[in-house]
Amino acid sequence: MSTNILADSKILKTHHAESGFQNPNPEFKRKGFWDVFAWQWDRFFLPYSLDAKTYPEFPILKNDGSLLQKNQSKLSVTWVGHATTLVQIDGVNILTDPIWSERCSPLSFAGPKRYTPPGISITNLPKIDIIILSHNHYDHTDIPTLKILEETFHPMVLTGLGNRKLLLAAGLKHVKEMDWWEEVTFRSLKLTFTPTQHFSGRSLFDRDETLWGSFMLVGVKEKVYFAGDTGYYTHFKDIANHFGPIDIAILPIGATEPRWLMEPVHIDPNQAVLSFLDLKAKYLVPMHYMTFVLSDEPLDSPVPRTKEALKQSGISESALVPLKIGESRFF
Repeated sequence: MSTNILADSKILKTHHAESGFQNPNPEFKRKGFWDVFAWQWDRFFLPYSLDAKTYPEFPILKNDGSLLQKNQSKLSVTWVGHATTLVQIDGVNILTDPIWSERCSPLSFAGPKRYTPPGISITNLPKIDIIILSHNHYDHTDIPTLKILEETFHPMVLTGLGNRKLLLAAGLKHVKEMDWWEEVTFRSLKLTFTPTQHFSGRSLFDRDETLWGSFMLVGVKEKVYFAGDTGYYTHFKDIANHFGPIDIAILPIGATEPRWLMEPVHIDPNQAVLSFLDLKAKYLVPMHYMTFVLSDEPLDSPVPRTKEALKQSGISESALVPLKIGESRFF
């Protein structure tokens, strides 16, 4: 494994500040405690139920992992649920923001509960080489899951600046912190930590103390982008300008409502399509929906909204790859 800062990125440390890390957009304004309180009050008056029991049954494929374990060369993406995907590229097995837990919360008995089970068990996974963590929110950095993955596979973990202490305390042994535009080489694969518009924190007292971001995976022939959580800004164009056209963009389409609260940090389906265009990607694989109730849109609404946004933009629906939970797609 080797690391370096991309020589032509002209990296500026403007995202490093005394108060913590900052977003690329200098006009970004984060929402505060009272905004969240007002939102929770408003949720009592929604004209529809957020209980997943009122929705149609979601399609789930229980993946036995047999094809994934045999795959040594083909590019593939498997959706486990939420922001957790298994990406196979250049024979390297990569998990994104893994969470197998029943809740995304600091408490095992409270907090957002999982409504759809993971599409594959950890025991059916191929050997995991690398875990990439976009940021430290509980639905993206799940310590119970990471402990099991460490015991099972002993993977390398790549994450933003400031997260190493938490992960080492949890027993993970091979942790590499990265700044934006920092690159790690693993065999033939190059992994770069790239900017997003979001925030970090696992309590009321550590806001923005650790760095958030996305990942670009560049293989010998193919390129895959994993967005993590992000609002819409020019960073998508910056990434495309540096790396060129992308084969697969794994983009969030859920946790989007109400927009007055979520827009700064979560793209909606319309903005996911804009991001897809900015990235000059061939395929859009959606994630970050249909797993936890984290916002006010119905759990089954993001994909139809994304299809409509593609149609309005004049893009063929064949560019969208809406995987069922547990489904693998080989490219």
